[in-house]
Amino acid sequence: MDENIVWHNYAVDKAQRSEHKRHKPCVLWFTGYSGSGKSTVAGALESALHQQGVHTYLLDGDNVRHGLCKDLGFSDADRVENIRRVGELSKLMADAGLVVLTAFISPFRAERDMVRELLADGEFIEVFLDTPLDVCEQRDPKGLYKKARAGEIKHFTGIDSDYQVPSNPEVRLDTSKNTLQQSVEQLVEYLKTRNIIG
Repeated sequence: MDENIVWHNYAVDKAQRSEHKRHKPCVLWFTGYSGSGKSTVAGALESALHQQGVHTYLLDGDNVRHGLCKDLGFSDADRVENIRRVGELSKLMADAGLVVLTAFISPFRAERDMVRELLADGEFIEVFLDTPLDVCEQRDPKGLYKKARAGEIKHFTGIDSDYQVPSNPEVRLDTSKNTLQQSVEQLVEYLKTRNIIG
């Protein structure tokens, strides 16, 4: 980093922003195969939290690739950079006092751990959508597995690119067994138990 770039401290800090919002900031990092339910569960959770007056923002993998990460492809190096950028953005949003929800395949354990290390202790909550690959492929909501099997998409997670299962996620959900409502309730209860929300 350039030695002429100096971090600027603000008059209002994260604790004050958090107190103003009446809940603690955190990053709920939804990870799992395509079709596992990351965006669906994250969206439903955000709606539930919004109804409770919680200040949130949802970062979705596809949406981020329309702007912040539109210059990136799906090679391993580009996937790492995609997660690095999202991690830094999530850190800023947590500093603003928000409950940040992120829905990214984020297949590599090292990159998820990198984001965890950016945040204060207890602020990174890894939510593993532990939905079996065959179920995700049967769902295939965007037709991506079909294209990957036909060789039309390269580096597709679960087909010709690796997914490293979280070793110790804070929350584990299997959307092939749980209803959407059950998944949301489990997450809300977790946030209450951790005193992130009231």
